[in-house]
This record gives sequence, structure tokens and C-alpha cells, in this order.
Amino acid sequence: MADRIIAITGAAGVPGSAVAHAAAELPYQLALIDYAADFAGPSGAFVQSSVDLTDAAQAGAAVDAVADRLGGLDVLLNIAGGFRWETIEGGSDDTWPDLYRLNVLTAANASRAAIPHLKRSAAGRIVNVGSAAALKAGFGMGPYAASKAGVHALTQSLAEELKAEGVTVNAVLPSIIDTPANRADMPDADVSAWVAPKDLAAVILFLASEAAGAVTGALLPVTGRV
Repeated sequence: MADRIIAITGAAGVPGSAVAHAAAELPYQLALIDYAADFAGPSGAFVQSSVDLTDAAQAGAAVDAVADRLGGLDVLLNIAGGFRWETIEGGSDDTWPDLYRLNVLTAANASRAAIPHLKRSAAGRIVNVGSAAALKAGFGMGPYAASKAGVHALTQSLAEELKAEGVTVNAVLPSIIDTPANRADMPDADVSAWVAPKDLAAVILFLASEAAGAVTGALLPVTGRV
């Protein structure tokens, strides 16, 4: 379907930017949303910066602005999120609510705002970003994995809620993504085993496509060779 309208949250980050540039090669109209104060996407994209998606009113205003500016909404990609490595014994009390807000609440707020628009699409799609770490949490991954498990539950529940409306809801579950931050944190790692942002983008955009209309409620691991 030509000129499908796609909104990407977290578009200033490495995964979000990779998805935006891959989507720019497809027949999409792009809208990019991020908390960052100043960022640029592919040429012609509708960019909204300084948006706090943990605030329901800001999330709603941003999504509605996409529909008003571009004439509707077909796809929401919830890529906004955050990470923190922290043990439970030595960790901060603030980490748990912080990661919940960054990972679960951003997706929930954006999705809630997008639902009325997606119901009017011929092929509405929501794709969330969970984590393989939420399937088996390792050392220091407790708060992060718990928040991403919330994303998984949100995905499955929302898929059930919207399946009669023809809107699919799925999530990708990456392992370690090849980003500058991860390379800096793990300088001795075999980065060839990690997930390249462009490969993660390809899976996300498949789930966003018309071809994936028979897939909903899926939690799809994207784990490279980790």
C-alpha cells in the first residue's frame, strides 16, 4: 500500500534511527518522535522533538499531530525506551519505576493515543520492542528485564484487544544490539554476534507491513548469535 503513514518513537536513538532510514526507502510517510531536544531524520520526515512519552497528554498530542499533519496513521513503532544495568541488592529504589516509565509507559501511552487512528487504517500495526533478557534475566538485569516483561504482556494483551479491529500488535525481542554505547561497555566482546541495527529494523518493518497481517501477539526473538 503506497503512502502508508508510520510513526516511530525513540527515533533519535540508534535502533530508532536505523528503522527510520530503512523506512525512508519504502513507500511510507514518516513521523519521528523523541525526547531529544534536537535531532534530524531522513529528508521529508515530520519530526517532533522534546516529547516526553511518559506523559499521557504529551504522547497524545504528538500522535494526534502526526495524524493531523499526514492525514492519518497506519503504523506505530514503539522504539522509545531505556536500559540500566544494576544489581537488586546494591541498586536504587528509583531504577524500577524509572525503567517502567521508560519502557512500558511510553509504549502504553503512545499506543493508547494511536488506537483510534489505527482502527481507521486498512492495515493498522503496532510493533513494540521487548527484550530477550526478559525471557531469562541475567546478573544485573532484574529491573530492566522486569520492565521489558511488562512490554511483552502489554503486547499480548493489546493484540487480543485489537484483533477484531484488524490491528495487529507484535514485539521484537532483541539480544545485544550493536551500538556505540554497548561497544564502549563491552570492549572485548565479539560484536559480530550481536544484532546489527539494520537487521533489527528489517524485522520490525516486516511486522509493520501488510504481509504480516496474519501475525499478532507474537514475541519474536531477534538474537543474532548471542
